[in-house]
Amino acid sequence: QEQLVESGGGLVQAGGSLRLSCAASGSIFSILTMGWYRQAPGKQRELVATITTGASTNYADSLKGRFTISRDNAKNTVYLQMNSLKPEDTAVYYCKGWGRSGVYWGQGTQVTVSS
Repeated sequence: QEQLVESGGGLVQAGGSLRLSCAASGSIFSILTMGWYRQAPGKQRELVATITTGASTNYADSLKGRFTISRDNAKNTVYLQMNSLKPEDTAVYYCKGWGRSGVYWGQGTQVTVSS
């Protein structure tokens, strides 16, 4: 069973940066498409970015240019670099992995951006 654990969230001022990490504990990370999603209070969970096994990336249109997703298969880890953060980026950020074996979610990490 693949388990995903996010880290790197916290409190940051507007304009600052954070890098989130999502570490996978199983053995199939390299064959999973990975993604970051976020959910703000009172809102639905939304896509932030995805990265395929071949490292092709996709971003929510509103986040292009500020957020960067990457993966290190040797470390079983996917990253989300977030720059020029805004108060509206405040949310719980979730890591997701999916493939033939199933769909996996992390527990989430809180990101709070103060104005």
